[in-house]
Amino acid sequence: MERPPVQNKRDAWGRHVRIYRVISPLLGGLLKSKFNFTCEKPDMGKLSGPVIVIANHSCAWDPIFMAAAMKKRHMYFVASEHILRWKVLGPVLNYLVEPIPRKKASSGTGTVMMCLRHLRAGHSVCLFAEGEQTWNGITQPIVSATGKLVSKSGATLITYRIEGAYLSLPRWAGKIRKGRVHARLAGIYPPEALRDMKPAEINELINRDIYFNTWEWQDSLPGGPAGFRIKGGRPGLAERLEKSVFTCPACGNIGTLSSAGNEIRCSCGACITYTETGTFDPPSPFRCIPDWEAFDREEICRITDAAKAEDMSKVLFEDEAAVLTKIGDGHTGEDLGSGRLALETAGGKLLLKVAGHFFDLEDISIMAPVLSNILLFSEGKDYFQIYSNDANLRKYLYVWEYIRDNGLLSS
Repeated sequence: MERPPVQNKRDAWGRHVRIYRVISPLLGGLLKSKFNFTCEKPDMGKLSGPVIVIANHSCAWDPIFMAAAMKKRHMYFVASEHILRWKVLGPVLNYLVEPIPRKKASSGTGTVMMCLRHLRAGHSVCLFAEGEQTWNGITQPIVSATGKLVSKSGATLITYRIEGAYLSLPRWAGKIRKGRVHARLAGIYPPEALRDMKPAEINELINRDIYFNTWEWQDSLPGGPAGFRIKGGRPGLAERLEKSVFTCPACGNIGTLSSAGNEIRCSCGACITYTETGTFDPPSPFRCIPDWEAFDREEICRITDAAKAEDMSKVLFEDEAAVLTKIGDGHTGEDLGSGRLALETAGGKLLLKVAGHFFDLEDISIMAPVLSNILLFSEGKDYFQIYSNDANLRKYLYVWEYIRDNGLLSS
């Protein structure tokens, strides 16, 4: 005889709580060893009812940092839906912790409703309201629906500011660097303190509490900037940096950068060293990644404007290998092929071409990256994923964002 759905949910929740209670106390030693991690913990004796924990999103380990900081309070974590599509680890994670899936490059309504169901059932929730990890070490504004979620939940709001994590594992990197990471308790707001606040005011409060600028923090440290080193002092600090930046400051070419050890080079011969403090040597033309990122965006705007003005067919940039997948319901995916990825102009249109398929950028309603090797987008009712472990996908995203910000997307 099958168990009633409500009983199944209660059994799953009990299992998740037990697993959390076993694992979370063990995290402190692991995080101290890998990241030199410390944290501030709220007084759990003064917290009643469910809580909604919101922190800035600095690196892939942020959920584990927060589990260590809130080890005495079981929480469900909002996570990118793509992890549930992993063939082996996805089902395991779903059984052990059942993350609340956030389908990026989509409206996110289902995620909000699932969070509310958990909170109204008395469960606590942790989310990273920027919607994605920072690329440049500076916290971005949170998703606008966050304030409404907090307001409707009736839960206590706890805000955290995670400091130093970006330099320990930049989004583009593959190796952990040990330095100093601290989860700072920014605020605790009981339901009665939030009751008379408008959603926009709650958003403002959260943005203020979780904002962190890595470079201002480094400049403010009394003993000077903190160093972040790969275990054993081995080189490799710059490896995969070309997944984040893509325009050579010397020759202006896009897609000609490569990294090795602590250096990023261009085929033209230009060479820049990435240091243990996250800055560049020499410090000109760029002191740190946000400066290079701004240069990349300027070049994309210039190239896009020129391409649309020329009204001729040409390839703006391309990469050799990518995989296109159509995402279906129930965390399923249908591979549509693999092959060349490119952005081209044709008849005044900007076309994203991948694995023999093409998409007019103006018909793409939402686009969002995951980690450094996945780009998700929605076209009409369809939802797609581009995967490439070699290409810098940000240049394609930048063009789409430029079109969006200039009001050129189809309604």
